Amino acid sequence: MTTIKNIIFDLGGVLIDWNPEYVYLDVFEGDRKKMKWFFDEVCTFDWNENQDAGYPLAQATEDRVALFPEYEEWIRMYYGRWEEMLGGPIEETVHLLKQLVKDERYNVFALTNWSGETFPIALERFDFLHWFEGIIVSGDEKTRKPFEEIYTLTLDRFELKATESLFIDDNLRNIEAAGAIGIQTHHFKNPGLLSNDLKARGIL
Repeated sequence: MTTIKNIIFDLGGVLIDWNPEYVYLDVFEGDRKKMKWFFDEVCTFDWNENQDAGYPLAQATEDRVALFPEYEEWIRMYYGRWEEMLGGPIEETVHLLKQLVKDERYNVFALTNWSGETFPIALERFDFLHWFEGIIVSGDEKTRKPFEEIYTLTLDRFELKATESLFIDDNLRNIEAAGAIGIQTHHFKNPGLLSNDLKARGIL
């Protein structure tokens, strides 16, 4: 029998398809090498993650424009066209979520690295975000995964025991940080593997 009572989902990459390529592949006319350079050097992953921890989008944009004034137009697109980077729900995972929400044995939550400024757009667009018993949005908490603080905050706020909780995330770094404090984990790669793992654990 499983010891899991609580299931905590990441959102981006697990339930929601978000990818800046949806904007920039068109901007760079299909030139993936140029697009990769832009993400590696200008609008970087680390820079975007800073906004996930609560840094204002407008200020972050101005900071980057000051560093790279020659790329101002492209930089302003990052948050100016952010909605276009939302590709839609990952339907197979949403189906699994629906099964778990209906199962009274489990409490289902979300823990996401997401700017508090843009998350309301997702809430309006995706009905399934309203199925959770609670959502921790990193931008609202001024901290983010993989820092231990956000995991302990999640457990404390919803009165969960780490050993009775399963955390599902597509980022290995985030998974390892959750596991380090005793939370059970699933490193998400695709809905099929998640379904298999949930069945193996006796959850589905």
